[in-house]
Amino acid sequence: MRRATVTDERSGVRLDRFLADTHTDLSRSRLRQLLDAGAVTRGGETIRDANHRVKPGETYLIDVPHPAPATPQGEDIPLIVVYEDKDLIVIDKPAGLVVHPAAGNPDGTLVNALIAHCGASRSGVGGVARPGIVHRLDKDTSGLLVAAKTERAMASLAKQFANHTIERAYNAVVWGSPRLGDGVIDTQIGRNPFDRKRMGVLRAGGKEARTHYRVVERFGDPERPLASLLECRLETGRTHQIRVHLTHLGHPLIGDASYGRARQAPRPKTPDEEMAFAAATNFPRQALHAYILGFQHPSLHKTLRFESKWPEDLSSLIAALRRLR
Repeated sequence: MRRATVTDERSGVRLDRFLADTHTDLSRSRLRQLLDAGAVTRGGETIRDANHRVKPGETYLIDVPHPAPATPQGEDIPLIVVYEDKDLIVIDKPAGLVVHPAAGNPDGTLVNALIAHCGASRSGVGGVARPGIVHRLDKDTSGLLVAAKTERAMASLAKQFANHTIERAYNAVVWGSPRLGDGVIDTQIGRNPFDRKRMGVLRAGGKEARTHYRVVERFGDPERPLASLLECRLETGRTHQIRVHLTHLGHPLIGDASYGRARQAPRPKTPDEEMAFAAATNFPRQALHAYILGFQHPSLHKTLRFESKWPEDLSSLIAALRRLR
């Protein structure tokens, strides 16, 4: 634990600059990471605002974690392996599993599990930080993900993703229902200028993002459905793309704490309506599942295509919504 007390001559200085001046071995970006992670406190209060102006006599504590190993370590974490050969592995990822180590999740990730499952030699594929990871799913998104076991497979899969030739389809349960049965959401996506931890649709300066959607099933009153089951297919693969696009469409994912919102619905009149509304409002994660993944195998020169069944939590949510009349 590091300590720094503000002197009179440092009064009014920004917190990140004050900490950088008093702890010269820590870079400004590293201090920003520590602030965002809640590692800086003052009198027991967590301070995350880098722009906070310090006052004389205040003492700030910085909890700097011990350095993590440069190379991720293998961990015995159960995996649902859908397909595996010498070139690649396809995993059905459960919700709650982070894909690769990062700030706040240094271990216990899919990468750690894959290193243990495939062998430590795989840790060099594609670089140290994200060995073999060509694409990813958000922590609370479930479904299919492919990882490379060789540099050749890594290059082939990366090229297919860049050329938008990978088949990816997701099932999403959203509040309400799009007026049209299908459509394309075509926008630019970038960092939300008001909240850098979130993404957003931008008028300019973002990256092109295109999502095709189709209504599979509507739940509730045909004139004003409580929710809908959609199929979403990606042309591009931007961070949080489906989540951002469906919110932009006006129909955010059920359970999405970052981009969603609770739906205002008529007071439930029947036990089935109460059950459906409770299942939707209490769903603990974004209702998003990557259920189709197809790609050209880098060595076999044939198309592999996989489908994943809904996990139990998503299946129960849809079953409850189907009881609406």
